[in-house]
Amino acid sequence: MSPLVALVIGLLLGGVVAATVILRFRHDPAAGPDVAVVALPEAALARRLLDLMDPAVVFVDVDDAVLLANPAARAMGIVRGTRLLVPELLTLARTVRSGGSRRLDVRLPGDLVGSGPRLMGVHGVRLHSGTAPPPGPVALVLQDITETRRTEAVRRDFVANVGHELKTPVGALALLAEAIEQAADDPEAVQRFAGRIAHEADRLSRLVRELIDLSRLQGGEPLPELVPVDVDRVVAEAVDRTRTAARAKDLEIAVGGESGLVVRGVESQLATAVTNLLANAVAYSAGANRIAVAARARSGFAEIAVTDSGIGIPRQDRQRVFERFYRVDQSRASSTGGTGLGLAIVKHVASNHGGAVSVWSEEGLGSTFTLRIPLDAASTPAVEASKGTS
Repeated sequence: MSPLVALVIGLLLGGVVAATVILRFRHDPAAGPDVAVVALPEAALARRLLDLMDPAVVFVDVDDAVLLANPAARAMGIVRGTRLLVPELLTLARTVRSGGSRRLDVRLPGDLVGSGPRLMGVHGVRLHSGTAPPPGPVALVLQDITETRRTEAVRRDFVANVGHELKTPVGALALLAEAIEQAADDPEAVQRFAGRIAHEADRLSRLVRELIDLSRLQGGEPLPELVPVDVDRVVAEAVDRTRTAARAKDLEIAVGGESGLVVRGVESQLATAVTNLLANAVAYSAGANRIAVAARARSGFAEIAVTDSGIGIPRQDRQRVFERFYRVDQSRASSTGGTGLGLAIVKHVASNHGGAVSVWSEEGLGSTFTLRIPLDAASTPAVEASKGTS
């Protein structure tokens, strides 16, 4: 519980009697006005603090009627009039009333919240001490923990995936070392196994390097100062890095589009992002095909599009391809040699630069990945002028 929530609960433990008297006075016209006047300062302060709180707070009376609900609770849709609409919250209130403080995670349906299902961490507090008096009101404090739980799940999956991805090349290296030891008298076999060791070591090195890059992009290190970057130079660097792999598969990389575009960014990160898009296109293309990379200015952004005529991506996988370690076809992982991190790195580079990456794809026809990076404001007039005179 946050310090603010704890402070308010503490104040309410001392002032709840006054607040309850006021509420009951509202429902009981026979009560004297002097009672309300005496109780007003503490109750008004407590109510004011409740209204200012981000967490949703609800007071539930002994008959399950809602005594107080701050704006956050009513905006959440869990209260209507004096009724608490979520059965799990009512059950928790009754449990707290008879047994003391409780904590529980409660899932609220999307139609109730209005913004998709939400997971709420609920702390129920009984606002009276002892067991001799009749049960009194209960305070329920709700905090949205949807994103926290999602982040925890992503972290667990990430650790599990890293372990799995590291296990594959490490296991292969161990087996190959054993094979070399057993084939010590066969120079040809030793040479073949040594080549495989070099391949697996390179794969392991690439995985570690991309994990480090991804960690930096996700906030492990502050983003360097954004400076004007020549898009032509970024594209040329990316093409140079992937040309050898493309030639090995008899693929041609064609460069086109507008020249002279300048964006604000970190050149090394942008070159890595475009390289990853090209490497992905090479990995999933076959035969004497062509891969095209082109840049253009559009709506204040430079769009760098990489198009291939490879196997394409099924519709249900098109957005998930940017997740870490996600592969459309796990059986192709070893043949493509990828780590499953390349497109995740592209996504974070785009995000860190105030841009985005998107994909168009059709199975059997190929894919187009488009990286959008804001143009450098100082270079935009020159670009527009050159377009107008062409």
